[in-house]
Amino acid sequence: MPNIKIYTRSFSPELYKFSKALYPEGVEAVRMTDRTADGYFYAMLRDTDCDIAINIDEDAYVSDPEAVMELAQRVYEEGWANAGTSDCGPGCPRSHNPIVTNPFFNILNLKLIREKYKGPAQIRAFEYKPVSEQMREAFLSQVSAPLTGDFDIYDFEPYYSFYLWLAYNFKTLYLPAERHPDGLSTILYDGSGRELCRHSWMARKYKVDPLQTRRITALIDEVYASRGIKRAAITNSERAAFAVELGFGYIKKAFIRISRWPGKIARKVRHFRGE
Repeated sequence: MPNIKIYTRSFSPELYKFSKALYPEGVEAVRMTDRTADGYFYAMLRDTDCDIAINIDEDAYVSDPEAVMELAQRVYEEGWANAGTSDCGPGCPRSHNPIVTNPFFNILNLKLIREKYKGPAQIRAFEYKPVSEQMREAFLSQVSAPLTGDFDIYDFEPYYSFYLWLAYNFKTLYLPAERHPDGLSTILYDGSGRELCRHSWMARKYKVDPLQTRRITALIDEVYASRGIKRAAITNSERAAFAVELGFGYIKKAFIRISRWPGKIARKVRHFRGE
């Protein structure tokens, strides 16, 4: 039996509280608040006590914990390195490289990945362009219908190199998804049609944009209702603690973003040169 943990790269303590209450019971949850978008995955890989990581965004809400755990077991037993949904398609409000799975929900077979993983430098050095056609053909052979997207995008997000390296070296299980009636959220399914979770997107707009806050809150309440669970209220002491944490979070986020500037500039230079 693999050792399974749930990982979340979290910014909002309030959203994390609502999401965590829906996690499968009895599974250790690890909240990371100080990792870059790609450094988060390298931190998971350093946790050698974990064989399978269930990566869930704080604005993704588990609909069927039993289905999530069964999928995690399938990933382990069948030798998949990653299970997730493409960063484009009918359930995703983005139209980027379909080979990349969006990190709002993944099941990562860390034990398998470690067989080839040597460190972050190895991932960052991966060259997608020379093998892009080969990877495109391999992807299209796995999915039932081509997804809209752009196979030429390889560095849209800092974590793109990780997912592309993963897809090149291992098997990725692509999961179906559909758009929620609210017009933005994603409903994610396993391969047999069981709903796994609902992802709101726009977490950074929570408690900032009234319209998005209402939409996200409605989605949270919807998932809680579907599971017959009453959502716990936020206490005054929690509100005060959350406010302090958010304040420090914005400071950490600013430093993290500044640390990414050299990489962003380098990517823009490569695009300008047509590399």
